[in-house]
Amino acid sequence: MNPLQILDLFRSGLWLCIIITAVITLPGLIVGLIVAVFQAATQINEQTLGFLPRLFATLLTLALAGPWIGRMIFDFTQQLLLNLPQMIG
Repeated sequence: MNPLQILDLFRSGLWLCIIITAVITLPGLIVGLIVAVFQAATQINEQTLGFLPRLFATLLTLALAGPWIGRMIFDFTQQLLLNLPQMIG
């Protein structure tokens, strides 16, 4: 296995992690921004008002995107295990 193959494998794994993390965190960030604008406009300084909507948005995202994320991880692992003999030899 040459360094170029190792680098390509690392790049694929890192890209998968970035995509999964972005899918999970972006809805929470958007909801947090909307709540922060609402709090700034109404001058409400309640900590739980900012936390609970982000939590619910993240949980809803995990519930909706969970099967897709699991499938992406499964496909990457399956590809890795199927190509393992070629990588070793």
